[in-house]
Amino acid sequence: MDIDGASSVVLQALTQATSQETAVLKPAEEQLRQWETQPGFYSVLLNIFNNHMLDVNVRWLAVLYFKNGIDRYWRRVAPHALSEEEKTSLRAGLITNFNEPVNQIATQIAVLIAKVARLDCPRQWPELIPILLESVKGQDGLQQHRALLTFYHVTKTLASKRLAQDRRLFQDLASGIYSFACSLWSHHTDCFLQQIYARDEAAALSSLERTLLSLKVLRKLTVHGFQEPQQNMEVMGFLNAVFERLKQFLECCRQIGPDSTCREKLEKMIILYTKVLLDFLECHPCAFIPLIQRSLEFAVSYVFTPAGEGVTFERFIVQCMNLIKMIVKNDAYKPAKNIEDSKPESLEAHKIKTAFFTHPTLTEIGRRLVSHYFLLTEEELAMWEEDPESFAVEESGGDSWKYSLRPCTEVLFLDIFHNYSQTLTPVLLDMVQNLQGPTNVEEPVQLLMKDAVYNAVGLAAYELFDNVDFDQWFKNQLLGELQVSHNRYKLIRRRVIWLIGQWISVKFKSDLRPLLYEVILSLMQDPDLVVRIETATTLKLTVDDFEFRTEQFLPYLESIFGLLFQLLQQVTQCDTKMQVLHVISCVIERVNIQIRPYVGCLVQYLPLLWKQSEEHNMLRCAILTTLIHLVQGLGAESKNLYPFLLPVIQLSTDVSQPPHVYLLEDGLELWLVTLENSPAITPELLRIFQNMSALLEMSSENLRTCFQIMNAYLYLSATEFLQNYAESLCRSFCDLLKDITNEGQVQVLKVVEIALKVSPILGAHMFQPLLPAVFRGIVDGERYPVVMSTYLGIMGRVLLQNSSFFSSLLTQMASECSQKMDQLLGSVIEMWVDRMDNITQPERRKLSSLALLSLLPSDNSVIQDKFCGIINICVEALHDVMTEDSETGTFKDCMLMSHFEEPKLSDDEEPPTEQDKRKKLLALEDPVHSVSLQQYVYEKLKAQQALMGDQGFGALMETVDTEIVRQLQEFLQGL
Repeated sequence: MDIDGASSVVLQALTQATSQETAVLKPAEEQLRQWETQPGFYSVLLNIFNNHMLDVNVRWLAVLYFKNGIDRYWRRVAPHALSEEEKTSLRAGLITNFNEPVNQIATQIAVLIAKVARLDCPRQWPELIPILLESVKGQDGLQQHRALLTFYHVTKTLASKRLAQDRRLFQDLASGIYSFACSLWSHHTDCFLQQIYARDEAAALSSLERTLLSLKVLRKLTVHGFQEPQQNMEVMGFLNAVFERLKQFLECCRQIGPDSTCREKLEKMIILYTKVLLDFLECHPCAFIPLIQRSLEFAVSYVFTPAGEGVTFERFIVQCMNLIKMIVKNDAYKPAKNIEDSKPESLEAHKIKTAFFTHPTLTEIGRRLVSHYFLLTEEELAMWEEDPESFAVEESGGDSWKYSLRPCTEVLFLDIFHNYSQTLTPVLLDMVQNLQGPTNVEEPVQLLMKDAVYNAVGLAAYELFDNVDFDQWFKNQLLGELQVSHNRYKLIRRRVIWLIGQWISVKFKSDLRPLLYEVILSLMQDPDLVVRIETATTLKLTVDDFEFRTEQFLPYLESIFGLLFQLLQQVTQCDTKMQVLHVISCVIERVNIQIRPYVGCLVQYLPLLWKQSEEHNMLRCAILTTLIHLVQGLGAESKNLYPFLLPVIQLSTDVSQPPHVYLLEDGLELWLVTLENSPAITPELLRIFQNMSALLEMSSENLRTCFQIMNAYLYLSATEFLQNYAESLCRSFCDLLKDITNEGQVQVLKVVEIALKVSPILGAHMFQPLLPAVFRGIVDGERYPVVMSTYLGIMGRVLLQNSSFFSSLLTQMASECSQKMDQLLGSVIEMWVDRMDNITQPERRKLSSLALLSLLPSDNSVIQDKFCGIINICVEALHDVMTEDSETGTFKDCMLMSHFEEPKLSDDEEPPTEQDKRKKLLALEDPVHSVSLQQYVYEKLKAQQALMGDQGFGALMETVDTEIVRQLQEFLQGL
């Protein structure tokens, strides 16, 4: 591309690409895409975005195309890679001047220079850092800022490289420029402080921006630029200076007030200082040890003493709490259980922590965390009144609070309580003792304090196990609190029911459960929505607990389930509906079939909710989970849900529909339980299987469920399923088996095995294309035992239940292998006998014995040659399946099933699904469970004897080991 001639053409295309009209925009984008690989294109782009006279949007687009080109074409090995000559020219052009007037474009240019630096610096671009440092020293304000901005992005990018060689290069760079970076930061910081105290806010803002950028550079150099930073005096000097600078900047906050134009950037600066400390602590815990004392003194003074009043702000408090937490929890600062095994650094850190966290300090921290930071704020109380659902969701851990003060406070409280429970337990119990009895509703401060203290007791439930008799407290105090119906007392009602939820799995007597269900029933009718939502959550924790007893809950099931359904209808937000649905799902799962009389309303409501949630995939996931448990609870009655249920499964498992990304896993699970509980196949249920071929092509982590679905169809209606789908399934299996793990092969082969088990004739016919590979696998002696075991299971079914097909397969394979049929049959039997130990399941071992015995009686010399091996296998299998009757002393086959029995279930056992029943009925017809191996061996040997005569048969039996013969005779006694 001729640069001079192309500039106007590229400029025109970029101008059109900024258009709002699709007819103009699309052709321009296509043209630019074609030019991406043209030599000289990026030189043209460089000239365009460096030309400050052009339209800002056009220049912005030129920078973006240049930046994307670096990712695609800068590496030497990339297809259509840029030439070395053009790259040299581009590198030079990028750093000729740092005078970009538009902030956003300046940032993008800095980022793209950093991208090139990541690939080329320092080897191909040694001049980059010296030019940046020189430009940063310049007097021109704009040039200085842009160079510093670029310097930061380059440093950030180089620091992110993780290969050992790259890290060494960055460390070399850091040691060479660290002094300069420190002096730069110090200079700009001093300038800012002078200007802010002189009330020159415009100049101060400019200096603050430079201070921020220089500190960002120092953060990367300090954290990633030194292998042993504790040995570098400049690094440790800078880190110690951080505390002084932090105090100065916090004092600035006090001086300028909240309305200053500098305030927002000043707070960013303060947070960046805390990030320096936190990052350094995370990456270099041992190097941080000399800073532990100062860090704790600093953080605790600002967060837990009056020193912080008027200067601290929420994000800063969060960072200080994170600093304390990371020091308290750090494994590097904990001595080993055996002190002699501890590292000196760990002992030193532990000593510093122990000296700092004295009884008075811990007491003050504990009390202030609870009595100050745990208190609900006016904003939170206002949200409770104005938007109770949002309040309930955020209180239960919504993402929007991830970095806010409350969760951070609670985590710090837990970490400190866990590490210093001996000191803090009496403090907390004392706070509880001071709040016994109902609190006056006219004293809002006392209500808030009780809420905070109860919150602490709930959070520390596991730590307080030995110190709180929760059962007595529940009966003597908490129950009374729940019965105070005043509107202002809703604060305590909600907190107490939450508190019970925290303790339910820690210490709560089983015989108190009915009393708790009475409480839940009452609170589910509370006038306050937040109380009802919290009660539902505690109900979930209660029924989810391992001590849950269905019989205790059943008297309350109808009422509570009805109230849960009312709550589900009443709440309007997606997150809250999900929360309530999870509770409903949990209840249905635990009570199982006992739910059947009460789900009518829910069944009618779910289609409406599904329709309303079209834009809310996570809510639809919650509906799918509810449907899974509902189908399991309804059993065969779930067929009444099919008009709603089957379209839901269809949509959720259709990979051509965008929602499948969210719904697929739960949709497959629902599909499976629907099949398992279906009383009979329906055309609609059969039709959904059209979704399966695309799912198999995806080869995702859901393949196992897909195979379970296939098996469920086979058990449900093998004939219709195989006639409709076996051909396409066979093609999919052939493709899958080319590129799948051994475990995956087993899953595929199990489908074939079940098809042969359910329908021996049709199964063999439909999966005929797969069987030669199975045959070859046996003859070749497949090395993976589980695959070989499955091969033998498949061939055992064919040989035993479809002998004519086995003969035709043997003929086909003999022709393909250019061997005689008898010779090939001999190889199969020999390998079968040799690999019998690969088969671990008793059912398959018995099947192999029956299958090989089915070759008898025979006058075929090959079969007679293998007679000894066949008898060995039979005796092994007899040992597996025969049990001795202690009364008669005779043996019987323990795998025989004579009739179908409904199992007697305890309350906690799940009833059998329709598929379980189908498997049992199928087993009654399966030779493995309907044919006595003992009788079959006897009859086959008798038939062989009749065929050969006594003398010939006697000679045949002499080929068998005498000990095996003795064991065989013992098993056949009495026949």
